Amino acid sequence: MAAEIKMPKMGLTMSLGTVGKWLKKENEQVKKGEEILEVTTEKLTNTVEASADGILLKILIPEGEEVPIGTVLGLIGEPGEKVESQETGGGHPAKCAEEEKIKITPSARKFAQEQKFNYAQIAGTGPGGRITREDVEKAIAKITSAPEEETVFPEKDVLELIPYVGMRKAIGDNMSRSWNTAPQVTHHVSADVSKILALRKTVNEDRDEKEKISLTDLLVKIIAKALELKPNINVTLDGSQIKVLKNINIGVAVALDKGLVVPVINDANQKTLAQISREIKDLAGKARENRLSMENMSGGTFTISNLGAYGSVDWFTPIINQPESAILGVGRIADRPVICDGQVVSRPFMGLSLSFDHRVIDGAPAAEFLTVLLQLLEKPSKVLI
Repeated sequence: MAAEIKMPKMGLTMSLGTVGKWLKKENEQVKKGEEILEVTTEKLTNTVEASADGILLKILIPEGEEVPIGTVLGLIGEPGEKVESQETGGGHPAKCAEEEKIKITPSARKFAQEQKFNYAQIAGTGPGGRITREDVEKAIAKITSAPEEETVFPEKDVLELIPYVGMRKAIGDNMSRSWNTAPQVTHHVSADVSKILALRKTVNEDRDEKEKISLTDLLVKIIAKALELKPNINVTLDGSQIKVLKNINIGVAVALDKGLVVPVINDANQKTLAQISREIKDLAGKARENRLSMENMSGGTFTISNLGAYGSVDWFTPIINQPESAILGVGRIADRPVICDGQVVSRPFMGLSLSFDHRVIDGAPAAEFLTVLLQLLEKPSKVLI
C-alpha cells in the first residue's frame, strides 16, 4: 500500500502550509528519511522527509498550493503500483473524489465555502484544469468590483520571471495582513551613538573575532531595558483586550537570498550581552542554513530590523510583525556636525524609526519610549551594570 506524504504541523499555531518545491519527480527513487519536498509557512521554509523507501508514485499537490495540515501531498510506493484517485487532495478518500468530479484544490474549496461562492462554473488554471484559490479570488473580484485596467508587459519586455510562491508569497501575505490590520504610525529620530560605539570597541578589544559583540547585540540589550522601563510598548491586541506582556522577547530580522526571517531572543532583558551575542550568531547561522524551527521564530513581543550595514538608508518605515505592536528600524551611521561646548564637532548619528500600532499605542507613549532609548544609547554602560 502506498505511503502518504502529508502536510506536517510545524508549530502550535500552524493551520496551513504551502508546497514550496518538490525535490523529487514522479517515478523517481526515494529513500526513507531523504528530503523530498520543501514546505513553506508565513514564518519559515522547512523540508519534509520521505516516510518510506520506494518511488514517488504521484504528486497530488503542485508547487505553490496552500493546503491545511494533514493534507496528502503525494504518494510513495513500489514501481507499477496502482494509485487510487485522490485528485482533490486534502486526504479525502477516492470515493469522495469520484462523487465531486470538480477538480479544485483544498485551499480553493475552503476559501470558496467561507465566501459562500459557487465555484462549479469556474475554469481552473491549475494542473489538469484544477481550480486554484487564485481562480476563486479572481472570479469573486469580477462579481464584487468593477473591472480594473491592467498593465500587461509582453514576455519580450520581461528580463526574468520569478514565481510569486513559497517564502516570497508568505512574506507578502504577512506584510499585507499587517498593513491592512494595524493603523501604523512611524516616529523617526537620529541618535548620537558615539558612546555605544566606544563601548563596543572597548568590549571587543580582547575578544576572538568569532566572539566580538555587534551593534545589533548591544541594541537588543538596550531595547530590552527600554521595554522594561516602558512596558506599555511591549503589548499586543487580543480581541477586546490589550495585553501588557511579562516576557520581553526580541525578534531580529535576518535577510536571506529569497526573503527574510525573524528569529527571537527570548527573555532578552534577563540575558547578559555575551549570551545575547552568542544566541544571535547561532540563530543567524541556522537561518542562512534553513534550519530554524517554529520555536526559534515564535513568541516575539518586539522586533528590530537593522539596515545600517548597507550604508544607504537613514530612516525607513518597517512594517509591524503581527501580533506585536511595535518594531524598530535601524538605519546607517553617518557623521554629522554638532555644537558641543560652543565648538562644532563631528559625531556619529544613527537613524531610528519606530513603527507602532496606533490602535493600542498613542504617539506620546511611543515618543516617551524613544526618549528612554536615546538616553540609554547615550549612557549604555548603565544597561550592562
